Amino acid sequence: MKKKADLIWARIREEAQEGIQKEPLLASFLSSTILSHKTLEDVLSFHLAGKLESITLPAVSLRELFDEAFVNEAGIGDAIRADLVAVHDRDPACRLFCQPLLYFKGFQALQSYRVAHYYWNRERFHLALFLQSRMSEVFGIDIHPAARIGKGILIDHGTGVVIGETAVIGNNVSLLHEVTLGGTGKVRGDRHPKIGDGVLIAAGAKILGNVHIGDGAKIAAGAVVLRDIPPHTTVAGVPAKPIGPTSEEAPALVMDQFFSNGEGL
Repeated sequence: MKKKADLIWARIREEAQEGIQKEPLLASFLSSTILSHKTLEDVLSFHLAGKLESITLPAVSLRELFDEAFVNEAGIGDAIRADLVAVHDRDPACRLFCQPLLYFKGFQALQSYRVAHYYWNRERFHLALFLQSRMSEVFGIDIHPAARIGKGILIDHGTGVVIGETAVIGNNVSLLHEVTLGGTGKVRGDRHPKIGDGVLIAAGAKILGNVHIGDGAKIAAGAVVLRDIPPHTTVAGVPAKPIGPTSEEAPALVMDQFFSNGEGL
């Protein structure tokens, strides 16, 4: 993974240099946010700290917190790169690897969550919740720091996405805007959805309660899911019901917004 990660970082630096040549007005921005840093993690901590800073917690302090998480939790670096590849490969609006890093709030919120999750696991709950609050205010995306999220994740657009405290998301999952992985009311304990690998959750879908979504499932736009969904099943409606098998092994990778009969999600 290290060799691949180095290649991604080299590609991002090349994109920044090309950007300066094509858009000299942004030379200072691209230099300060990318070219003046030694690693991808340095870029991310600098950029996110600037976005999430507040009167009570300035950017310089936030950078130290992000850097600590990146250094002490090697898995975060792997996840950052897998998420970058996911956005680049699945989002047709993404032409450059530096785009999610600099401009896409879904990617930025997800990496902020990864740092908050690091501190939650070390029982620094106030700090983790502070980061969650700032992330929600800045990006319009609310991910509880206790949630468990795999890598290779695409949060496309991201506006209005809510992921609850006991939610679990596998690897290579794609979520569109206004997706909710929530509870059903005042139930306590393990109360949020469990999402398998390769699942595609289309815009506005609501998955509520401690339900299990099998690997490779496809959830239609606007669907309200209240029951377990078998692997490789397409569901739609309110409440959501199975309408057939998926035509792909991992719908999240293909991003095909159609049912197997050709009708749209």
